[in-house]
Amino acid sequence: MEELDRIIRRHQNISKATSAFFYAVAVAFAMNFFWESGGIYASGITGAAQLIATITKHTAIPLSTPLMIVVLNVPLFVLAWRKIGHHFTIFTMLCVILSSVMIRLMVTRHLTTDPIICAIFGAISNGIGTGLALRNGISTGGIDIIGITLRKKTGKSVGTINIAFNAMILLAAGFIYDWPHALYSALGIFINGRVIDMIYTKDRRLQVMIVTSHPKAVITQIQNEMPRGITIVHDAEGAYKHQEKTILFTVISQFEIYDLENAMKLADPGAFISITSAVKIIGRFIEPKQ
Repeated sequence: MEELDRIIRRHQNISKATSAFFYAVAVAFAMNFFWESGGIYASGITGAAQLIATITKHTAIPLSTPLMIVVLNVPLFVLAWRKIGHHFTIFTMLCVILSSVMIRLMVTRHLTTDPIICAIFGAISNGIGTGLALRNGISTGGIDIIGITLRKKTGKSVGTINIAFNAMILLAAGFIYDWPHALYSALGIFINGRVIDMIYTKDRRLQVMIVTSHPKAVITQIQNEMPRGITIVHDAEGAYKHQEKTILFTVISQFEIYDLENAMKLADPGAFISITSAVKIIGRFIEPKQ
C-alpha cells in the first residue's frame, strides 16, 4: 500500500510540474506574441508587473516584467504557505519562476499589433494555461492565491474574483498608457476569467436531485465515490405509474460529475437525476482538495 501511495504521489507531482511548465509556455506566448505587441495589460500580478516595467522603462533603474512577477509574488507565497498549504506553495513558486524564465527566454514576435486581436488571443492562451494549472492543484501565483483564499470565505469563483481585483489594473493602465488600450485590456481580462472558469471547475457547485427506487444502494455508492452528505425525502410518488419513490438531494462540485454518473450507473441506472447550478451554499460544504 505504501509503495502504491508513493507511485500515486510521484505521478501527481509529475503532472503538477508538467502543468507548471505548460502554463509558463502559455503565458510567455501570450506576453511575447500578443500583449506586448498590442499594448495590452494582463490580469493580476502579471499586469501589475507590466505597469511597473512601463513606468520604470526610461528611468535609471528599469525593472523588467519577468523580474517584477517574481518580486510581487513573494508576499503572496507567504500567504499561500500559511493559508493554503506547503505542497501547493512549492509548486506555485515553481510555476511563477518558470513563467518568468520563459518570458525572458522566448523570442518576441509581433504577429499583429491590432489591440483587440492581441487582447483576445493573449487572454485565451493565458486562460488555458492558468485553468489547467489550477485544475492540477497548483496556482500561477498572484491573484489566484488571493482568489482561492477568498473563495473559501465568499463562495465566489476564482475567475470572478480575478475580474474584481483587476479593476485597479485597468484604472492604472488608463492613466499610464491610454484609455482605449485600458478598454482592450478589460476585454482580455474578462475573456481570461471566463476561460479559467470553463477549465477550472472545482469551485462550481451543483445541486443534484435524484429520484430512485433503490435509495440505499445509491447512497452507499455515492458516498463511496465522494465525501458528500445526502438529504432523504421518503414516500414520494411518481405521477405516471404511481410507484413509491425516494428523493435524494446533495450538492457536488462540477469536477465530481463524472464520479456521480459512475456511481449512478452502478447503483440505479434507471434513476431520474436533475442537476442545477447552486448560486450560493450556506452551511457545511467540503471543498475539493487543492
